[in-house]
Amino acid sequence: MNKVLTHKDVLDHLESNATIGIGGWGARRKPMSLVREICQSDIKDLTVVSYGGPDVGLLCAHKKVKKLIFGFVSLDVIPLEAHFRQARQNKEIEVMELDEGMLQWGLRSAAMNLPFLPTRIGFGTDVLTHNPELKFVTSPYEDKESFIAMPAIKLDVALLHVNKSDEKGNTHIIGPDPFFDDLFARAAEKTFVSSEELLSTKELGGKDGAIFNRFERSLVTGVVHSPCGAHPTSCSPSYGFDIQHLKEYSDSAKSFNDYADKYMNKSHQDYIESVGGIEVITKIPLPQF
Repeated sequence: MNKVLTHKDVLDHLESNATIGIGGWGARRKPMSLVREICQSDIKDLTVVSYGGPDVGLLCAHKKVKKLIFGFVSLDVIPLEAHFRQARQNKEIEVMELDEGMLQWGLRSAAMNLPFLPTRIGFGTDVLTHNPELKFVTSPYEDKESFIAMPAIKLDVALLHVNKSDEKGNTHIIGPDPFFDDLFARAAEKTFVSSEELLSTKELGGKDGAIFNRFERSLVTGVVHSPCGAHPTSCSPSYGFDIQHLKEYSDSAKSFNDYADKYMNKSHQDYIESVGGIEVITKIPLPQF
């Protein structure tokens, strides 16, 4: 029952040409320490599924992405992720751009082990124009309504970041933004979780903490203890997103080498020290919306 791994251990479960789903939302609670580990590896030609933020941008900057399936790629306070934008404008990646609800529906379909789910989302938009592979289905009931048949988005691996975990894979997402991490976990063959805190099962709080357990431990393949592992994205209630770092990261799309020399090709601990240390990160105020 001990599922605790190192960052490098997770790489042993990843392969080139895999389809990986990355949880979190824009610049919120992204498994950035795991993403940086992939960037330092020989893994490439990935199909990435994400409500994207700097996870997508870093992987694009390191030429790891073959295809991106996404609802958006944004840094929140910086509306458009610069590294993603550069990769797309240079036609370095294939894309399947979907409405946010359609991406959720594709993950949910895979999570339910269904080939597709019907939806009205997408009608009257260019989603259909740019995704001609999408098919339609007619209701078998009296209404005979036509729907888009959103295909299942099956994942080889899901990467998630949580607030707390035990060694068995019980996890807590405490902040107000769990969104679709449970669907990523259920749509994947394997799920790896980086966690701010690694606690005993008893310390997770028993029945009082159960409300924060968004998906079953049976879905979790491995857990990595990664304090501040979401930086520079936020991980409420521990820390907000690092706006200054996100600006520096965004500007580095013009010349990535300086940023890479400063922050990449390091252990997670060395990266945290390079951005000021845990005490500095945990003082970053939470965003107010």
